[in-house]
Amino acid sequence: MRQLLRSPALWTAALATVLALAFLGSRGIWDPDEGRYTNVALNMLDSGDWLNPRRNDEVGHWTKPPLTYWAIASSVAVFGANTWAARLPAALSYLLSVWLAWRIAARLAPGSQHAAAVAYATMLFPFGASQLITTDYLLSAWTTLAMWAFVEARFAPAPHPRWWIALMWIALALAFVTKGPAGLFPLPVVLLFDFLLPGRRGHRVLQWSGVVLFALLALPWYLAVFHGNPGLFEYFVGDELVNRMTTGEFGRHAEWYGWIEIYVPTLIVGTLPWTPTLWRWTRGLPAMVRPWWRDPERRQRDAQWLLLALWLLLPLLVFCVARSRMPLYLLPLFVPMAVIVAMQWAREGRGLPSWRKLLLWVLLLLLAKAATAYWPTHKNAQAWAQAILARAPGPVREIVFVEDMARYGLHLELGRGTQIEKISLDALQDRRFNPEYDEPLAVELAEHEQHVVWVCKQADWPTVRERVDGYGFRAVALGTPFERRVIFRVEPRR
Repeated sequence: MRQLLRSPALWTAALATVLALAFLGSRGIWDPDEGRYTNVALNMLDSGDWLNPRRNDEVGHWTKPPLTYWAIASSVAVFGANTWAARLPAALSYLLSVWLAWRIAARLAPGSQHAAAVAYATMLFPFGASQLITTDYLLSAWTTLAMWAFVEARFAPAPHPRWWIALMWIALALAFVTKGPAGLFPLPVVLLFDFLLPGRRGHRVLQWSGVVLFALLALPWYLAVFHGNPGLFEYFVGDELVNRMTTGEFGRHAEWYGWIEIYVPTLIVGTLPWTPTLWRWTRGLPAMVRPWWRDPERRQRDAQWLLLALWLLLPLLVFCVARSRMPLYLLPLFVPMAVIVAMQWAREGRGLPSWRKLLLWVLLLLLAKAATAYWPTHKNAQAWAQAILARAPGPVREIVFVEDMARYGLHLELGRGTQIEKISLDALQDRRFNPEYDEPLAVELAEHEQHVVWVCKQADWPTVRERVDGYGFRAVALGTPFERRVIFRVEPRR
């Protein structure tokens, strides 16, 4: 242990790797989010179509750009169709973020890099998010890479700052193909910082070479799918951008107090165990900011603190004003908070707590991570797969959910090639892109597909059975209900 502690870089890397990879595949896919992203990625592998995200053979899935799906599909192609492989891109994004926290702190406050990396690796929220399949960790990794490139261009005595600015634009392009315009949030931060600290023209962000590089990397996928799917551009801009930002259409805590309800607990609990350090920095922030307004020299002396404050507070303000609010939206802000923690410790003459206390916290994190495998939840697609296979022996090629939440995680748990559909009892005039239902009951029955298992809510079972009977088929329940759902097959009525 003593020999290991003599190498902070090695010790930090080992700590972060254990936190990222231990028990990564110990629990099943949790719907809806993990199942949805994994299902789309597997559909890309099954169909060979890596351009158009799809939730099944008939219906596209256009809520997000494709980079997350590409990462999951590539991981599954290499390591097999299992939960460990599906979660690996998020875990690797966490490890990249730990390394970037180290690099950024080393440039802004040499000597604090070890503390910054450990602070990030052990914060509750980044650690927990690294075990979830979402777009947010890839987004966080790319935006942090962009900020690191800007830090190197602005603060390092580098002979070629333009190369760092080029890297920043590459990272922004990757973020844009991960989550669209949300990936550009570092841009206002660095532009405002450049405005407040003029000079050093070679470090400027808005260079034609960088913009062209961004366009070449970020735009081809968008141009291809817009051309192949008329009306998709209007849907992206209208629904996925404007409506998410300005309305409560998506049910993402749009109330005026929503930011208090979602973001305050995320910041307080998510930064444990380093929340007290961040609170001390927050209390001293007004006194630090006041001299910046009229004193350019003071801004120059405090340039590191100014950049971190802008990196944290400017996006946070936008997130609070926007009407769509979710905890994971704040994930990209935890790297600057980790660097702030390390620099605050250095300012106070403190360091990391003893390795015994740190080891105890890491042990608690790992125990919590292992315990999630036994957490009882109706969202666990692994339990659903076991229940279906126990009731429907033989091959299962398709699962049809009748006016119920589709468990897309079954695609991975039941094996590649399994189709998951969500249908309605009645014919609906639904929107073209990302409709709530794939098709009505009558159309699904008319397809006469084999090896199909159906699921509906137990309360809806009499109605579903009657409707199926009305179309000349018979609904046969398979075993006892599971999670207040009836699992059944549909047969032609003889």
